[in-house]
Amino acid sequence: MKRIAIGTRGSPLALWQARHVASLIRAIHPDIEIVETIIVTSGDKFQGKTAAEISAGGKEVWVKEIEEALLSGAVDIAVHSLKDVPAFLPEGLVLGAFPRRADPRDALVGAPSLAALPEGARVGTTSVRRICQLRALRPDLQFHPLRGNVETRLQRVNDGVVDAAILASAGLDRLGFSDRIGARLGLHEVLPAVGQGSLAIEIRRDDRERQALGAKLNHPDTATAVAAERALLAALGGSCQTPIGGHAWLEGGLLHVHGAVGEIEGSRLQRASVTGPADRAVALGEGVALRLQHA
Repeated sequence: MKRIAIGTRGSPLALWQARHVASLIRAIHPDIEIVETIIVTSGDKFQGKTAAEISAGGKEVWVKEIEEALLSGAVDIAVHSLKDVPAFLPEGLVLGAFPRRADPRDALVGAPSLAALPEGARVGTTSVRRICQLRALRPDLQFHPLRGNVETRLQRVNDGVVDAAILASAGLDRLGFSDRIGARLGLHEVLPAVGQGSLAIEIRRDDRERQALGAKLNHPDTATAVAAERALLAALGGSCQTPIGGHAWLEGGLLHVHGAVGEIEGSRLQRASVTGPADRAVALGEGVALRLQHA
């Protein structure tokens, strides 16, 4: 293996992620040539619309074209934000590695806390998951669509288009905008998206060489946690149209899995959690889903 072509979107955050993975590969194999192949996805082409409006399933709009390039052999691996990857992959592809996870929490930009937002404040986000959970905490808030890359969203706050915005802490940290974070929202306030803060390296199922490389890049604790989260998502049949939150973490030798599901109007929000052995990650994630379905 002398060369690896990485498939990635072309946004500043996606490029940061691809280059981060490239640096991890070079640390192991400094002699490998690594090239970036920027692929425009449906989500990039139609940024004026939500993922749900572009596609019935939602999430695949950020990865479909990259996965097609991977299956065709045009690229060797793909790097994604795991939260953008659907619960079920195309035949022939696997998630071969999950590097160490960054901060999974959502971040509030424009105010030091949710409580500090004035009555009726305009909050920018297009995420039904965020809207559902925030409405349960602050029914008075008004939500306005906020699309585009991280810099564009931050500028909307600067320009006063919205009073505040909710973005992923990991993206802000990775792009050097940590100082814009007014508050990192606790898991008891807003449960993050499944896989948030984690990168996923997607590989062809029959590519044993790249899978062996992926094993060296994998962070076991992150892989265990996201296995539970993705099992929760799959069991609930989640998409961009479904307000689902999920997060898992290892502590004291046990895996803690929390999930939330609700309605966009904020009229109903159910939460559930389980704790158990780390080697039962998938079963624990499915267990949380079952509790949410019967809540």
